[in-house]
Amino acid sequence: MSRLKQIFLAMAVAFAALVAVAPAASAQGTTVITIDEAKILRDSKAGKDIQTKLQNIEAQINNELEPTRASLETEGKSLNAQLQGKTREQVAGDAALVGKLQAYDKKTADFGRARQKASQEYSLTERQALVDFNKALEPVLMQVVNEKNAQVVMSRSAVVYSAESIDVTASVISKLDAATPTINVVRKRIPDQPAQ
Repeated sequence: MSRLKQIFLAMAVAFAALVAVAPAASAQGTTVITIDEAKILRDSKAGKDIQTKLQNIEAQINNELEPTRASLETEGKSLNAQLQGKTREQVAGDAALVGKLQAYDKKTADFGRARQKASQEYSLTERQALVDFNKALEPVLMQVVNEKNAQVVMSRSAVVYSAESIDVTASVISKLDAATPTINVVRKRIPDQPAQ
């Protein structure tokens, strides 16, 4: 099935579900509200705070890795210059050059592991920041739910159509800004693995 057909099918199913749920919801007096989670994360003070802190942590990680990366690049160029015009047999016969190549390979592998570890640390840090953001968001969202007497909260991204009047995103952002303008974001560290 083509991508376009999948989208139309998903829209048709969602619309059918909305049409089926809407009369039942209104018949029972159910109050439905929607929120835009991406907008809350993007526009709230806490969300902006997380973004800034994560960017700073990413810059710190890049600054830690940069000297080694630059050193390896310089050393690689130097080794390439030494290899120019030499046959495989000539290289194998030059014990000093073979030693340099092996040391360079080890440094490159070590750097690859360091980059992988830094990437994992960043992912853990980002995940924890989002967990903490959601913990701060939950009581604020429940406050809005209680104020609106809502029985159902839907994600705006999962709804095909909704009236602007049921979107409480602005209210949630306002209350979250007042309650939690910042989130503590601390870089998660992974212990070094012993050499094998």
